[in-house]
Amino acid sequence: MKTILRAENICKNEILNDISFTVEEGEMVAIMGPSGSGKSTLLYNLSGMDTPTSGKVYIDDKEITSLSEKEKAAVRLNKIGFVFQQMNMMENLNIIDNILLPAVEYNRENKNGKKDKEELRKRALGLMEKLSISDLYKRKISEVSGGQLQRSCICRSMINSPIIIFADEPTGALNKSATKEVMSAMSALNKEGTTILMVTHDSKLASRCNRVLYILDGQIKGEYRFEGNDQNNDKEREEKLACWLSDYDW
Repeated sequence: MKTILRAENICKNEILNDISFTVEEGEMVAIMGPSGSGKSTLLYNLSGMDTPTSGKVYIDDKEITSLSEKEKAAVRLNKIGFVFQQMNMMENLNIIDNILLPAVEYNRENKNGKKDKEELRKRALGLMEKLSISDLYKRKISEVSGGQLQRSCICRSMINSPIIIFADEPTGALNKSATKEVMSAMSALNKEGTTILMVTHDSKLASRCNRVLYILDGQIKGEYRFEGNDQNNDKEREEKLACWLSDYDW
């Protein structure tokens, strides 16, 4: 199995301390821990949106920590998708145009490798259909529910066919029903082969992952890996993860 992401001895000021781990192709990995433990800081440093104080990050075998800001921006555009808790959609654009924004930026930056606009639109509609929101493509962001909007954000993160999706509390701002919608969408993408690394406080969402990393005081204190025969029993997976998390007073 190919290694998509590798972190080596990542430190960030007083927040992260000597973190090392890998994410393999097709995995869905959750990062959990109490507020202030360094989860989101780690995600931003791994994705090239911030730079660690020391250590190295490799994405698709390319070391990104020593790249210039422009080079890191190119990696984020071409290799990475990001799903934010607060969604960051443009209010003046409808849903499909928001989804297409990273593709428009790709075409602007890649003059010799532009993607066909009609093909991109078909891809956006295909992603929306996969996540059951294709009928919303003309709507404004104020005209859809929170769950529908976050699924639109997931489509946006996928538009340039990234090799890995980073998600920072993707259900953190959602109600219970919207959370279920997004959980199902993330699980469906992962089952189709999308590699996902997410920060979450939601143990139900984390139980859908292949493994869970627990961070405390900027260090990985434990790792839980689900066995293959647990894959189709959500309740059992939730119970096992809850039992493991209880060792960390979760």
